[in-house]
Amino acid sequence: MSKSRFDKLLLEAVDEGLSSLGESSKQAIYFHLAKSFNVKRNAIPLEIEAFAEAIEKIFGLGANFLEVLIMKRLHEKTGVVFDWNESKKFVFAEYVMAAKKSFEERQKQEITMELVECEEVRVGI
Repeated sequence: MSKSRFDKLLLEAVDEGLSSLGESSKQAIYFHLAKSFNVKRNAIPLEIEAFAEAIEKIFGLGANFLEVLIMKRLHEKTGVVFDWNESKKFVFAEYVMAAKKSFEERQKQEITMELVECEEVRVGI
């Protein structure tokens, strides 16, 4: 199954977030995720909750720092702006799902606009 554009951007954001710890540390974390938690790098977008749980078990309270860093990178890559209820507890997996939904909605809107523009050109409007 091919990965969606969002999933690719999410993996890039995860790579960049983990790279903040150093390249060898990033590779060790991916190895540990796969061997100890059965979360392979390429499956992270499909298993975001399992990834978040594993990161929280590995880093404890420090996981929040990595999760926020990954979300910042993801935001930069997608350009998605969406409402986040700040009174609600920060839950990484929920934040990623909200970002994905907003990104996909924006993608659909852009495609619709392109189709409308093409139709207008085709009929000479």
